[in-house]
Amino acid sequence: MKFIHRLGYYLGGFAIGLVILAFFLNGKDASCDYTPNARTTKFLSKLPKTYSESSEQFLIDKEIDSSTLNNLIRFGDVDFKNSNTKGEPCKTYYIDSKLKEEFIRLHIENCDEKVKILIMESILD
Repeated sequence: MKFIHRLGYYLGGFAIGLVILAFFLNGKDASCDYTPNARTTKFLSKLPKTYSESSEQFLIDKEIDSSTLNNLIRFGDVDFKNSNTKGEPCKTYYIDSKLKEEFIRLHIENCDEKVKILIMESILD
């Protein structure tokens, strides 16, 4: 069999497999969060949140609602170098995110399936 025929069969089977895969995964909450940053931010964004007084004031001053805060966490970058991921009883994370043209750093504490936003501050680029 010529190479071009084998390539055609391969690409045809690959295309059929993609269509079947798209059919089965359509409408499901399937995601590919394999990196430590993606897993951490996805986990933290789904948990219920409480706020310290300073972070509440920051949210009021910057007019940030809860869905925007979830997006800041979900699409932010975790600074694992400064975070304490093995802390007992609570793990702490520093997340750098961008809101419009402003960079924001969040200091988050994760205790017993609850997230507490300790500090939110604007940082320079």
